[in-house]
Amino acid sequence: MDDTGPVASALPRKVTKRWVFYVPGYDPLPPRRYRELYRTESAKQAEISGYEIETKPAKGDRYGWMARGTFDEDVSVAKVEVLYWADLVRNSMQSTVVETYLALVRTAWIYISTGTLGRLMMLRRGPVIAALYPVMMLLLQLFVAIAVARTAGGLLSGLTAPGVGWILGLPLFVLIMRACRKLDHKLFAYYLMHDYAYSAGLRGRYPEELETRLSEFEDVVTKALGSDADEVLIVGHSSGAHLAVSLVADLVRSGRVPANGPALGLLTLGHVIPMISFLPDAGRLRHDLMYLSDRDEITWVDVTAPGDGCSFALCDPVAVTGVGEKTKRWPLVFSAAFTQTLSPEALSKLKHRYFRLHFQYLCAFDQPKDYDYFAITAGPVTLSHRYAGRKPSVNRIDIPVSKYRSIAA
Repeated sequence: MDDTGPVASALPRKVTKRWVFYVPGYDPLPPRRYRELYRTESAKQAEISGYEIETKPAKGDRYGWMARGTFDEDVSVAKVEVLYWADLVRNSMQSTVVETYLALVRTAWIYISTGTLGRLMMLRRGPVIAALYPVMMLLLQLFVAIAVARTAGGLLSGLTAPGVGWILGLPLFVLIMRACRKLDHKLFAYYLMHDYAYSAGLRGRYPEELETRLSEFEDVVTKALGSDADEVLIVGHSSGAHLAVSLVADLVRSGRVPANGPALGLLTLGHVIPMISFLPDAGRLRHDLMYLSDRDEITWVDVTAPGDGCSFALCDPVAVTGVGEKTKRWPLVFSAAFTQTLSPEALSKLKHRYFRLHFQYLCAFDQPKDYDYFAITAGPVTLSHRYAGRKPSVNRIDIPVSKYRSIAA
């Protein structure tokens, strides 16, 4: 994309009805978490920015809520629906301790042996360090358990027959490993390891159950595209960003986006797309990235921030994957600029809270600039017109880095 910014769509600028579909990342928690986050943070942002947002549960919908935004004289109503795949996440996290360590070895081997890890390091070290964290933490837990069990075994050997102490130390080893697993709600080592193992297990291909779920999502969004909504907005956060890309690509490719229907927007937040698109068998995702990069049917905006160490900040996912062509116009890449949009006091409270910073895109900013999640999702302006003429960040990374660039049509 050149620095002139995207051209505004000819579709209506004003939005009175919007349908928002939120694709979460690898998260086993139920959708009500996102509903409560939206409710509390939208109230904060509305008070700061001088507009009003009211939220309420959507009748008969377990995964959604309604948001009514009043911006001066303009009123917009949005139905926000979470595209649910937390059950697949929970199923993938049912591994035993032994299975988790085997997944660690397998995942590390995939990223190292294919050269993908080295390529990712060329982009941003933050998310790579975040990826290495569960590996280091799990190995540390293993070494501590072995060391304690050996020490205890050695002491017990002096009190019992030779070799018996080591046998008695084995239950202590098991006890320590199980205790570490129970503490994972604070350490997140198992959680993150399952996340990376699930994404990389097929070397970049989507698991069959995830492809099935994406097909179901496509049917759900198709209904909205045939409604009287003024805009259908698909939001993908974290590892949900690459799923949102594939979902929108499937919708456009299958001809399900009506020419005279609602404006279609794609908003990707805090993406980790290179973690998948750089893998050797990620031809499906690479094709989706290339396909969407020059489509007229959509507006695609990608927002990250260097302050978010868990995302590939300001990395154009199409360009760095090496599938951008001369006709490329999407995504529009710019920064949420946490150091500018959050006060020093707010940043101080978030210091070392890396997961919370990774969710900041879905939260209120006390010094907002042109990125406002709640104005985007519940305001009276389409994504296309909101960022018409907006220039991409000059310090974005838009050079090809991926070793693997084959696509699967």
